[in-house]
Amino acid sequence: MKENPRRKFLGQVIAGTAAGITTLSMPFSSKAIPGSEDADEWFSRAKGKHRIVYDAPEPHDGMPIIWSWVYYLTNNSTGTPDNDMTAMVVLRHNAIPLAMEDRLWEKYKFGEMFNIKDNTTGKPAVRNPYYTPREGDFPFSEIEGIKTLQSRGAMFCVCNMALKVYSTMVAKSAGLDPEAVRQDWVSGIHKDIQIVPSGVWAIGRAQEHGFGYCYAGG
Repeated sequence: MKENPRRKFLGQVIAGTAAGITTLSMPFSSKAIPGSEDADEWFSRAKGKHRIVYDAPEPHDGMPIIWSWVYYLTNNSTGTPDNDMTAMVVLRHNAIPLAMEDRLWEKYKFGEMFNIKDNTTGKPAVRNPYYTPREGDFPFSEIEGIKTLQSRGAMFCVCNMALKVYSTMVAKSAGLDPEAVRQDWVSGIHKDIQIVPSGVWAIGRAQEHGFGYCYAGG
């Protein structure tokens, strides 16, 4: 029977903590996690009285991005301008590749690893179809990708715990240096996507800053 990826992920975290394995420890220094030292301050960038945080533990065929676009579309249609609202997407667990550049998708075969298909080819994706989508990536061409939504004020962050655990797993399976792989992943995170200590940390902080919670599934 194929192992459930969520159970495997949690097993790695628990096993690493119990055994005291340093490669699965959480480094919080600014050198170890570039940008994460500003994670609390990052929330102050949210604007407007209308705020929603999408919990995205899975890619869900791009639904975390689609729902963010729907949030802006429907708020605009009911009289709320972009500067009076903020949609935030917390990319955690299996959704972390949505934060990363195409070169990492191709190099580490994220499409195969995270079971993300390219809708234009039907094959595992070798690029990030949700950052700057091409024709056919989304069900409708009007749907905006991460980059455009960011320009409208949407906020995206990615879980460092997931980056740490998954990059370590990949490195060990390929006989590579876990820290070198993690740094490669961190270097390939798209501009203005914030690294946060963990996805659940970010969801908690978001609600403290007045964001309503929404699970970004189907």
